[in-house]
Amino acid sequence: MPERYGLRLLGHVIAIAEEGSISGAARRLRLSQPTLSRQLRDLERRLGFELFVRSGRGLTPTAAGRALVQRAGRVLTEAEAAFDDARRAARGRAGRLTVAFAGSGINGPLGRALGRFRSRLPDVDLRLVEVFDDVEMSSGVLDGDFDVAVQRLPVHDARLDSRTLTREPLTLYLPAAHPLAAARGPAPLSALGDIPLVMWPREASPRAYDEIIALCHQAGVVPRIGAHGRTVQTLLALVAAGFGAAVMADSYRVLRRDGVIPRRLAGTVTSLHLVWRADDPNPLLPQFWSVLNDALARPPQNEDR
Repeated sequence: MPERYGLRLLGHVIAIAEEGSISGAARRLRLSQPTLSRQLRDLERRLGFELFVRSGRGLTPTAAGRALVQRAGRVLTEAEAAFDDARRAARGRAGRLTVAFAGSGINGPLGRALGRFRSRLPDVDLRLVEVFDDVEMSSGVLDGDFDVAVQRLPVHDARLDSRTLTREPLTLYLPAAHPLAAARGPAPLSALGDIPLVMWPREASPRAYDEIIALCHQAGVVPRIGAHGRTVQTLLALVAAGFGAAVMADSYRVLRRDGVIPRRLAGTVTSLHLVWRADDPNPLLPQFWSVLNDALARPPQNEDR
Protein backbone atom coordinates (compact mmCIF):
# COMPACT_ATOMS: atom_id res chain seq x y z
CA MET A 1 0.00 0.00 0.00
CA PRO A 2 1.45 3.44 -0.87
CA GLU A 3 2.75 5.47 2.02
CA ARG A 4 0.90 8.59 3.07
CA TYR A 5 1.86 11.74 1.17
CA GLY A 6 2.40 15.15 2.74
CA LEU A 7 0.02 18.05 2.39
CA ARG A 8 2.72 20.08 0.68
CA LEU A 9 3.11 17.48 -2.09
CA LEU A 10 -0.64 17.46 -2.67
CA GLY A 11 -0.45 21.22 -3.06
CA HIS A 12 2.30 20.79 -5.66
CA VAL A 13 0.13 18.41 -7.69
CA ILE A 14 -2.74 20.93 -7.61
CA ALA A 15 -0.41 23.70 -8.76
CA ILE A 16 0.82 21.61 -11.71
CA ALA A 17 -2.76 20.84 -12.75
CA GLU A 18 -3.85 24.48 -12.47
CA GLU A 19 -0.78 25.90 -14.25
CA GLY A 20 -0.66 23.16 -16.88
CA SER A 21 3.11 22.96 -16.82
CA ILE A 22 6.03 22.18 -14.55
CA SER A 23 7.65 25.52 -15.25
CA GLY A 24 4.54 27.54 -14.40
CA ALA A 25 3.91 25.56 -11.21
CA ALA A 26 7.57 25.90 -10.18
CA ARG A 27 7.40 29.70 -10.52
CA ARG A 28 4.19 29.78 -8.49
CA LEU A 29 5.63 27.55 -5.79
CA ARG A 30 9.04 29.28 -5.86
CA LEU A 31 10.79 25.99 -6.54
CA SER A 32 13.31 25.07 -9.20
CA GLN A 33 11.86 23.26 -12.20
CA PRO A 34 14.15 20.20 -11.76
CA THR A 35 13.11 19.86 -8.11
CA LEU A 36 9.39 19.89 -8.95
CA SER A 37 9.89 17.48 -11.88
CA ARG A 38 11.73 15.07 -9.59
CA GLN A 39 8.98 15.24 -6.98
CA LEU A 40 6.32 14.43 -9.57
CA ARG A 41 8.32 11.50 -11.01
CA ASP A 42 8.94 10.07 -7.53
CA LEU A 43 5.25 10.34 -6.64
CA GLU A 44 4.11 8.67 -9.87
CA ARG A 45 6.65 5.91 -9.38
CA ARG A 46 5.46 5.22 -5.84
CA LEU A 47 1.82 5.27 -6.92
CA GLY A 48 2.47 3.04 -9.91
CA PHE A 49 0.59 5.17 -12.42
CA GLU A 50 0.85 8.51 -14.21
CA LEU A 51 -0.88 11.62 -12.94
CA PHE A 52 -0.17 13.78 -15.99
CA VAL A 53 0.41 13.26 -19.70
CA ARG A 54 2.17 15.69 -21.99
CA SER A 55 0.00 17.33 -24.60
CA GLY A 56 0.52 20.09 -27.09
CA ARG A 57 -0.53 22.65 -24.52
CA GLY A 58 1.59 21.32 -21.66
CA LEU A 59 0.65 18.78 -19.00
CA THR A 60 -2.89 17.42 -18.75
CA PRO A 61 -4.11 15.37 -15.75
CA THR A 62 -4.96 11.74 -16.40
CA ALA A 63 -8.19 10.28 -14.99
CA ALA A 64 -6.18 9.31 -11.90
CA GLY A 65 -4.68 12.80 -11.75
CA ARG A 66 -8.10 14.48 -11.93
CA ALA A 67 -9.38 12.26 -9.13
CA LEU A 68 -6.36 13.07 -6.98
CA VAL A 69 -6.56 16.82 -7.63
CA GLN A 70 -10.26 16.92 -6.81
CA ARG A 71 -9.85 15.09 -3.50
CA ALA A 72 -6.59 16.89 -2.66
CA GLY A 73 -8.33 20.25 -2.86
CA ARG A 74 -10.88 19.18 -0.26
CA VAL A 75 -8.15 17.68 1.93
CA LEU A 76 -6.13 20.90 1.88
CA THR A 77 -9.21 22.99 2.66
CA GLU A 78 -10.06 20.77 5.64
CA ALA A 79 -6.45 20.77 6.79
CA GLU A 80 -6.30 24.57 6.72
CA ALA A 81 -9.57 24.72 8.67
CA ALA A 82 -8.12 22.29 11.22
CA PHE A 83 -4.96 24.39 11.60
CA ASP A 84 -7.09 27.51 11.97
CA ASP A 85 -9.18 25.81 14.67
CA ALA A 86 -5.99 24.86 16.49
CA ARG A 87 -4.63 28.42 16.26
CA ARG A 88 -7.88 29.89 17.61
CA ALA A 89 -8.00 27.31 20.40
CA ALA A 90 -4.41 28.11 21.39
CA ARG A 91 -5.34 31.80 21.58
CA GLY A 92 -8.45 31.04 23.65
CA ARG A 93 -10.82 31.83 20.78
CA ALA A 94 -12.25 28.32 20.30
CA GLY A 95 -12.51 25.01 22.11
CA ARG A 96 -14.82 23.88 24.90
CA LEU A 97 -15.58 25.35 28.33
CA THR A 98 -17.90 23.49 30.70
CA VAL A 99 -19.38 25.38 33.65
CA ALA A 100 -21.30 23.60 36.42
CA PHE A 101 -23.60 25.60 38.67
CA ALA A 102 -26.36 25.09 41.19
CA GLY A 103 -29.55 26.99 41.81
CA SER A 104 -29.06 30.72 42.18
CA GLY A 105 -25.53 30.45 40.76
CA ILE A 106 -26.89 31.33 37.31
CA ASN A 107 -28.43 34.56 38.59
CA GLY A 108 -26.58 37.86 38.82
CA PRO A 109 -23.02 38.26 37.54
CA LEU A 110 -22.56 34.65 36.43
CA GLY A 111 -25.56 34.81 34.12
CA ARG A 112 -24.37 38.11 32.67
CA ALA A 113 -20.84 36.78 32.24
CA LEU A 114 -21.99 33.63 30.45
CA GLY A 115 -24.11 35.70 28.07
CA ARG A 116 -21.23 38.05 27.31
CA PHE A 117 -18.77 35.19 26.94
CA ARG A 118 -21.00 33.47 24.39
CA SER A 119 -21.45 36.74 22.50
CA ARG A 120 -17.72 37.54 22.41
CA LEU A 121 -16.57 34.01 21.60
CA PRO A 122 -19.31 32.45 19.44
CA ASP A 123 -17.00 29.67 18.21
CA VAL A 124 -16.46 28.33 21.73
CA ASP A 125 -18.48 25.28 22.72
CA LEU A 126 -19.87 26.66 26.00
CA ARG A 127 -21.53 23.91 27.99
CA LEU A 128 -23.65 24.58 31.09
CA VAL A 129 -24.46 21.80 33.53
CA GLU A 130 -26.83 22.19 36.49
CA VAL A 131 -25.65 20.21 39.51
CA PHE A 132 -27.12 20.54 43.01
CA ASP A 133 -24.45 18.78 45.06
CA ASP A 134 -21.25 20.67 45.91
CA VAL A 135 -19.23 17.48 46.39
CA GLU A 136 -20.33 16.23 42.97
CA MET A 137 -19.29 19.52 41.40
CA SER A 138 -15.83 19.48 42.99
CA SER A 139 -15.34 15.85 41.94
CA GLY A 140 -16.41 16.75 38.40
CA VAL A 141 -13.82 19.52 38.26
CA LEU A 142 -11.08 17.16 39.47
CA ASP A 143 -12.13 14.50 36.95
CA GLY A 144 -12.09 16.99 34.10
CA ASP A 145 -15.85 16.83 33.47
CA PHE A 146 -16.17 20.52 34.39
CA ASP A 147 -13.72 23.37 33.86
CA VAL A 148 -15.39 25.64 36.41
CA ALA A 149 -17.92 24.98 39.18
CA VAL A 150 -20.00 27.63 40.92
CA GLN A 151 -20.94 26.30 44.34
CA ARG A 152 -21.83 27.27 47.91
CA LEU A 153 -19.50 24.97 49.81
CA PRO A 154 -15.91 26.25 50.10
CA VAL A 155 -13.33 23.82 48.75
CA HIS A 156 -10.35 22.48 50.71
CA ASP A 157 -8.23 20.52 48.22
CA ALA A 158 -4.69 21.37 47.13
CA ARG A 159 -5.53 20.33 43.58
CA LEU A 160 -8.26 22.97 43.31
CA ASP A 161 -8.19 26.75 43.24
CA SER A 162 -11.16 28.84 44.31
CA ARG A 163 -12.30 32.41 44.71
CA THR A 164 -15.42 34.01 46.11
CA LEU A 165 -17.79 35.06 43.35
CA THR A 166 -20.55 36.82 45.29
CA ARG A 167 -21.88 37.36 48.78
CA GLU A 168 -25.55 38.06 49.26
CA PRO A 169 -28.13 37.97 52.06
CA LEU A 170 -30.52 35.13 52.60
CA THR A 171 -34.15 36.01 52.01
CA LEU A 172 -37.41 34.72 53.47
CA TYR A 173 -39.88 34.06 50.65
CA LEU A 174 -43.33 34.41 52.21
CA PRO A 175 -46.91 33.70 51.13
CA ALA A 176 -48.37 37.06 50.13
CA ALA A 177 -51.27 36.59 52.54
CA HIS A 178 -49.10 35.95 55.62
CA PRO A 179 -48.78 38.83 58.15
CA LEU A 180 -44.96 38.72 57.90
CA ALA A 181 -45.25 39.68 54.22
CA ALA A 182 -46.91 42.99 55.07
CA ALA A 183 -44.02 44.28 57.18
CA ARG A 184 -41.23 46.39 55.74
CA GLY A 185 -37.49 46.01 56.08
CA PRO A 186 -35.46 42.88 56.82
CA ALA A 187 -37.13 40.14 58.83
CA PRO A 188 -35.52 39.12 62.13
CA LEU A 189 -34.23 35.57 62.47
CA SER A 190 -36.94 34.96 65.05
CA ALA A 191 -39.46 35.10 62.17
CA LEU A 192 -38.30 31.58 61.25
CA GLY A 193 -40.33 30.35 64.22
CA ASP A 194 -43.49 32.18 63.16
CA ILE A 195 -44.21 30.18 60.01
CA PRO A 196 -43.64 26.62 58.73
CA LEU A 197 -40.65 26.27 56.42
CA VAL A 198 -40.63 24.91 52.89
CA MET A 199 -37.24 23.26 52.31
CA TRP A 200 -35.19 21.01 50.12
CA PRO A 201 -34.91 17.45 51.48
CA ARG A 202 -31.60 17.13 53.28
CA GLU A 203 -30.44 14.31 50.98
CA ALA A 204 -30.98 16.57 47.97
CA SER A 205 -29.17 19.64 49.33
CA PRO A 206 -27.50 19.01 52.69
CA ARG A 207 -25.62 22.32 52.66
CA ALA A 208 -28.76 24.44 52.25
CA TYR A 209 -30.77 22.32 54.68
CA ASP A 210 -28.15 22.49 57.43
CA GLU A 211 -27.67 26.22 56.88
CA ILE A 212 -31.37 26.90 57.52
CA ILE A 213 -31.56 24.64 60.57
CA ALA A 214 -28.47 26.39 62.00
CA LEU A 215 -30.18 29.77 61.56
CA CYS A 216 -33.21 28.48 63.47
CA HIS A 217 -30.98 27.30 66.32
CA GLN A 218 -29.18 30.65 66.28
CA ALA A 219 -32.53 32.40 66.67
CA GLY A 220 -33.57 30.01 69.44
CA VAL A 221 -36.58 28.67 67.54
CA VAL A 222 -37.65 25.15 66.71
CA PRO A 223 -38.14 24.78 62.94
CA ARG A 224 -41.45 23.45 61.64
CA ILE A 225 -41.26 21.82 58.21
CA GLY A 226 -44.33 22.61 56.13
CA ALA A 227 -43.32 20.81 52.91
CA HIS A 228 -40.34 19.69 50.85
CA GLY A 229 -39.46 20.49 47.24
CA ARG A 230 -36.53 19.60 45.01
CA THR A 231 -36.48 22.62 42.71
CA VAL A 232 -36.69 26.36 43.25
CA GLN A 233 -39.86 26.59 41.21
CA THR A 234 -41.49 23.89 43.33
CA LEU A 235 -40.49 25.62 46.56
CA LEU A 236 -41.90 28.93 45.36
CA ALA A 237 -45.10 27.22 44.19
CA LEU A 238 -45.51 25.69 47.65
CA VAL A 239 -44.94 29.08 49.24
CA ALA A 240 -47.54 30.69 46.97
CA ALA A 241 -49.97 27.92 47.92
CA GLY A 242 -49.54 28.74 51.61
CA PHE A 243 -47.54 25.74 52.80
CA GLY A 244 -44.96 27.97 54.47
CA ALA A 245 -41.93 30.17 53.76
CA ALA A 246 -38.70 29.30 51.95
CA VAL A 247 -35.24 30.53 52.93
CA MET A 248 -33.11 30.99 49.81
CA ALA A 249 -30.53 33.31 48.31
CA ASP A 250 -31.72 36.87 47.72
CA SER A 251 -30.97 36.62 43.99
CA TYR A 252 -33.96 34.30 43.52
CA ARG A 253 -36.24 37.34 43.86
CA VAL A 254 -35.65 37.98 40.14
CA LEU A 255 -38.08 35.09 39.49
CA ARG A 256 -40.95 37.27 40.80
CA ARG A 257 -43.40 34.48 41.56
CA ASP A 258 -47.03 35.61 41.95
CA GLY A 259 -48.27 35.13 45.50
CA VAL A 260 -44.75 35.28 46.98
CA ILE A 261 -43.25 38.24 48.83
CA PRO A 262 -39.49 38.30 49.57
CA ARG A 263 -38.06 39.81 52.77
CA ARG A 264 -34.38 39.70 53.50
CA LEU A 265 -33.29 37.96 56.69
CA ALA A 266 -31.40 40.35 58.93
CA GLY A 267 -27.78 39.54 59.65
CA THR A 268 -27.44 36.70 57.13
CA VAL A 269 -25.06 36.17 54.22
CA THR A 270 -24.39 33.32 51.84
CA SER A 271 -21.49 33.02 49.38
CA LEU A 272 -20.89 31.57 45.95
CA HIS A 273 -17.44 30.22 45.13
CA LEU A 274 -15.74 29.61 41.78
CA VAL A 275 -13.76 26.35 41.74
CA TRP A 276 -11.33 25.12 39.07
CA ARG A 277 -8.30 22.82 38.75
CA ALA A 278 -5.10 24.49 39.85
CA ASP A 279 -3.17 23.01 36.91
CA ASP A 280 -5.86 23.42 34.25
CA PRO A 281 -4.13 24.53 31.00
CA ASN A 282 -7.38 25.42 29.18
CA PRO A 283 -6.63 28.78 27.46
CA LEU A 284 -10.33 29.63 27.67
CA LEU A 285 -10.14 30.07 31.45
CA PRO A 286 -8.31 33.44 31.30
CA GLN A 287 -10.91 34.59 28.77
CA PHE A 288 -13.69 33.53 31.12
CA TRP A 289 -12.11 35.31 34.11
CA SER A 290 -11.80 38.49 32.05
CA VAL A 291 -15.47 38.46 31.05
CA LEU A 292 -16.57 37.55 34.58
CA ASN A 293 -14.51 40.34 36.16
CA ASP A 294 -16.09 42.76 33.70
CA ALA A 295 -19.57 41.56 34.68
CA LEU A 296 -18.72 42.00 38.36
CA ALA A 297 -17.31 45.49 37.83
CA ARG A 298 -20.16 46.76 35.65
CA PRO A 299 -23.55 45.43 36.78
CA PRO A 300 -26.58 46.59 34.78
CA GLN A 301 -28.26 49.76 36.03
CA ASN A 302 -31.63 48.06 36.61
CA GLU A 303 -30.28 45.14 38.65
CA ASP A 304 -32.20 44.50 41.86
CA ARG A 305 -30.43 45.78 44.96
